[in-house]
Amino acid sequence: MDLQLEGKKVLVTGSTAGIGFATARALAAEAASVVINGRQQARVDAAIGEIRKLHPSANVTGIASDVSNKAGCAKLIQAVAEVDILVNNMGIFEPKPFEKIPDEDWMRFFEANVMSGVRLSRHYLSGMRERNWGRILFVSSESAVQIPAEMIHYGMTKTAQVAIARGIAETVAGTGITVNSVLAGPTRSEGVETFIAQLGAGGDSAAFEAEFFKTVRPTSLLKRFATIEEVANMIVYLSSPRASATTGAAIRVDGGVVRAIL
Repeated sequence: MDLQLEGKKVLVTGSTAGIGFATARALAAEAASVVINGRQQARVDAAIGEIRKLHPSANVTGIASDVSNKAGCAKLIQAVAEVDILVNNMGIFEPKPFEKIPDEDWMRFFEANVMSGVRLSRHYLSGMRERNWGRILFVSSESAVQIPAEMIHYGMTKTAQVAIARGIAETVAGTGITVNSVLAGPTRSEGVETFIAQLGAGGDSAAFEAEFFKTVRPTSLLKRFATIEEVANMIVYLSSPRASATTGAAIRVDGGVVRAIL
């Protein structure tokens, strides 16, 4: 299927690795004009190089900017004035007992995971309105629905993303702009290995995966971590003109972790 993305300008935040990188790579394969974003120039350059190895004719550029803060968002906006598609993918997470999460961590998570998307969406939406076409996506998580006891502050931000996406969608009703959130399930991204170490599983990744889906996410129907490509496939589809009737939705790519049917 032709996803009709040729020439569309796309910004994917946090796209030097993981779901963000897989999304940027897939969008480049669809002939979109892709802007890579990450905190470090070396990682941005490496991501661009890897995509160009796979797709030599890809139109891919990059901006090193830490969008987890106001100054970083402003830097990115200055470098990239307009986009057709915004994928708010950048996010942070860490397991920590509730009683040990200080105020500073609550604010840090909200600033990074929520306000980054708010600031960028607020800027790019005006251009989308002028063109009467656009896509805004928030890469959320099943943790938005089933708040994880091991990182409540993270779950809070994922719920907020779903609310913001729905709210923005309400403001563009009747236009060619769609706004959605993607509820990713447990995914084998770069951060998973760090997550494994933080939860004390050592280096036995396979044993951790089996135990994780037995005790931490027992409702999973997939019974394994999703691949970054499996999540990216949904994001790319929702970014396309083909998904024109999907807006204001929280689309689950969670491997069946969430048991509710609605």
